[in-house]
Amino acid sequence: MKRYGRAIKIKPERFEEYKKIHSEVWPEVLKTITECNIKNFSIYHKDGWLFSYFEYMGNDFEKDMRKMAKDPVSQKWQEICGDMQIPPENRKDGEWWAVMEEVFHQG
Repeated sequence: MKRYGRAIKIKPERFEEYKKIHSEVWPEVLKTITECNIKNFSIYHKDGWLFSYFEYMGNDFEKDMRKMAKDPVSQKWQEICGDMQIPPENRKDGEWWAVMEEVFHQG
């Protein structure tokens, strides 16, 4: 299992809408997340920033991310959410959410 933390900004005027749609995530999106070996997925908010945490339980993260990216329902969900987000300027090439370095974990 590998833990992931990621960060992105949220457009302030869209935050309430973002919270609302995440209170009712489409079942197909949740199914794809599970099928792509992601567990314990959470998103937190602080001062215009979103922080996501999840645990990856599979053996090929890149393959599972490609699978998720190809899913039509997940694509539509990402399109809706992406319109509400502001990706960090210092993210790496190919990232939307900036991947964060884990500096501490108590297991």
